Amino acid sequence: MKKQTKKIALWIAVIIALLLLIALSFNFISFNKKQTNANSDYSNLPQECQKPDSQDLQSWKEHLGHHENTKFCLEYYK
Repeated sequence: MKKQTKKIALWIAVIIALLLLIALSFNFISFNKKQTNANSDYSNLPQECQKPDSQDLQSWKEHLGHHENTKFCLEYYK
């Protein structure tokens, strides 16, 4: 009887682990979609105003503000 109880407990643990993994993957996918949508808001910017993928938005805005020829880009990021 104990051996069967251990098998049932093991199966329950496996099922819970799989459900947790599925739930986390859906959250990850949802987070990535939000990030993509946030980046696409700036897709119509002039070439010199587009943020490189390697740089975060705040530091890019600071960078744009340091150069006279790209200060106009800050209007796009309000």
